[in-house]
Amino acid sequence: MTERARPPDRDLLAAVDPSLRPALNPLVRWMSRRKPTLGRLPLRRRVDGLVTRIAARGTRMRWIARTDGAPALRVWIVDRRANKGSPTPAVLHLHGGGFIGTSLAWLFPTLRRLSAELDCLVVSVDYRLAPETPFPGSLEDNHAALAWLHANAASLGIDPARIAVMGESAGGGHAAALAIAARDRGSVSLACQVLLYPMLDDRTGSIIHQASPGVGAFIWSAAANVLGWSSLLGAPAGAAAPPAGAVPARVEDLRGLPPAWIGVGTLDLFFDEDAAYARRLQAAGVATTFRRVAGAYHGFDILMKDAPLAKAFTESWMDALRRAFRA
Repeated sequence: MTERARPPDRDLLAAVDPSLRPALNPLVRWMSRRKPTLGRLPLRRRVDGLVTRIAARGTRMRWIARTDGAPALRVWIVDRRANKGSPTPAVLHLHGGGFIGTSLAWLFPTLRRLSAELDCLVVSVDYRLAPETPFPGSLEDNHAALAWLHANAASLGIDPARIAVMGESAGGGHAAALAIAARDRGSVSLACQVLLYPMLDDRTGSIIHQASPGVGAFIWSAAANVLGWSSLLGAPAGAAAPPAGAVPARVEDLRGLPPAWIGVGTLDLFFDEDAAYARRLQAAGVATTFRRVAGAYHGFDILMKDAPLAKAFTESWMDALRRAFRA
């Protein structure tokens, strides 16, 4: 495969919205270009685990026993609800990390804000990671957490008819796959699916579908995408026939899925696949909001959370949840 030419850094930065450029320092740009390998995973996970434990202080941790022979599942419970006298909505959150890591530590402030502002319970799932646990391990973990949340609605003080699922990046891909699985299994009827720059298509960045020059230049690259998908699937990304339900973008029938909110930046590697998925959902009769953020790269709302574009992005998906919970 002949790689497409990469524009110089100055040209790439020129395409980024000025308010989002400060996060793209030389170190971040170098790390974005570095070839990802599984050999760095052990150190990365040790650091992620330490940072997550520090960031999670004040957040309840719980282990969910399994009946399917899988290990007990850890979830983090974020509860900033003011109204605990009547059942409230709940959000099941699935973290990002390319299927092989975790970004949860950076999300705790947003999850706490979400719980307080929407007066909802938030449960974040510590699903098993690839490549040690390939598909469908993570999907079964996430579905087990959803089933537990629904079955324990009364003791948790939530309304089982107002459960939404959300995730960012790989977590957005997991959330989309979970919504499909819940529909197919007839298990839990979801109020909404909120997908922040979701990782939906294993063909993106592979020999099947190369990214345009400049797209995916920062934070999450085509090479990282191929590594993440190959680790999850246990086979080369872009293979002819991935396991059923593993790749949301390859699921043919999208009818009957919960209302969706999908947001992504134009410089994100996932822009094309996310826009295509939104169009397919709409064509299938699923109420779908697609938010396009010009000049934004992958994870911009986390790296530059105080930038006007990031604030508007966060308000948009939070408002989508508000509307879903009021419906």
